[in-house]
Amino acid sequence: MLKTRIITALALLAVLLPVLYFNNYTAFAVVASLFFGAAIWECFRLFNPETGKAPLIAVFWTAAFVYAFFISPSPNPVFWFAISVLVWALRFAPSLKLGLPPLNSSANTFLSLIYAISVVGCFAAIVEMYRLSPLYLLSVMAIVWAADIFAYFSGKAFGKRKLAPSISPGKSWEGAIGGCIAVLVLATLSIVLGGDSVDSPLAGTFAAQVQASLGWAALYVVLILIVAASVVGDLFESQLKRRAGMKDSSNLLPGHGGVLDRVDALVPVLPLAALIGSRL
Repeated sequence: MLKTRIITALALLAVLLPVLYFNNYTAFAVVASLFFGAAIWECFRLFNPETGKAPLIAVFWTAAFVYAFFISPSPNPVFWFAISVLVWALRFAPSLKLGLPPLNSSANTFLSLIYAISVVGCFAAIVEMYRLSPLYLLSVMAIVWAADIFAYFSGKAFGKRKLAPSISPGKSWEGAIGGCIAVLVLATLSIVLGGDSVDSPLAGTFAAQVQASLGWAALYVVLILIVAASVVGDLFESQLKRRAGMKDSSNLLPGHGGVLDRVDALVPVLPLAALIGSRL
């Protein structure tokens, strides 16, 4: 399993890093559209595990996504950012406490459409932040990755109180808090050690731009919100998989599961970060 995970990770890096490094927009559009299609397909499988229509639905949504964000001359991504933030705050986050509707119900069908819209918001944010700069996009993703990595180690070392035992028994409050503290420290160091200079490569990161525009206190509030959103995104997908009786959202990425398994924490985070960035 470890060997498979490593091979898949290296293959993904071999595709993604050149796209980001060479700033090739056409290649980026192709890769982003493929990942979007896979994520939408997995989304409808999680909500309707017995349906055979997920591939056709994914093709339709992907075609609409490509037209709206790569062909249409005047996309309005801020709308998608705002609607995504609202549905996560008002519907998905509360479901961690209130639960999900039964499969094969009209409420479940409606919820699947809302979640698909949030996936659109996530990839719209990817497109918009990539247009600003690949570094800007990667810096937001790095916040989520750092929070997840340090939450794992903090949870292993100090975890006692379960965060959501009925959804993901391995997660703890201590782990989540440890991941958040690590993000605050790393962001502070990145700015103090180089991000506060206009000529520094780190000046183009999300954290540096938020701090430069809004100050330190606002930066810390924003980072805490982002870490909290990443935890909610991770738990919500775990809740979907548990209800559907699936271990992974798919087997598209051997050793890693599916695309949603890799981006679940990013689905609520990226629209939130893009919405905040649009106001700087």
